[in-house]
Amino acid sequence: MDIPVLKDISFSINKGEFVSVVGKSGCGKSTLLYILSTMDTDFTGDLLIDGESTHGKKEKQLAHIRNEKIGFVFQFHYLLHEFSVLENVMLPGLKLGRYSNEEVEHRAMERLKTLGIDTLARKKANQISGGEKQRVAIARALINDPQIIMGDEPTGNLDKRNSEIVFDVFKQMAEEYKQTLLIVTHDTLFAHNTQRIIEMEDGKIIHQ
Repeated sequence: MDIPVLKDISFSINKGEFVSVVGKSGCGKSTLLYILSTMDTDFTGDLLIDGESTHGKKEKQLAHIRNEKIGFVFQFHYLLHEFSVLENVMLPGLKLGRYSNEEVEHRAMERLKTLGIDTLARKKANQISGGEKQRVAIARALINDPQIIMGDEPTGNLDKRNSEIVFDVFKQMAEEYKQTLLIVTHDTLFAHNTQRIIEMEDGKIIHQ
């Protein structure tokens, strides 16, 4: 028996918009994010990323779309501790293969510089603080110039000060670099400072 988790969901996000998704636990926020990120394909309907339908695409094609067009920032940073900060940021760029290794390294350093953590580049990922790790994760999400950054509770594990730093980074990305952001959050202060709030309840959008 099919049990619908999401019902009648329809919305669009414009380039450069900073959008948050809010709602009680279990309302479908994370499910929505995993569908939008092409990591969950078990749904009816269609998803367009940069005007391109993802319907019927094979996993290899979806993986390429994910790597090229979507940047991810999760509650847990998922950094590889045996690698340096710089190497962690470079990984998606090396995987995409659009640039030479030297160019990927240069681009990674530029992203770290933008986030004010270029001095950490040669440190191992397990030698830096939680707030710094999350900024490294943001730099990694930016390496391939994605069309959209998606975040699942990116400040959920951070204290107030580091949450504010991460919010300010996102705000700067939207305002200065016209980066599109879709962030699922329980943090009401974070959500109210974004440009638009999508509110969910029982698998439906009740306000956007």
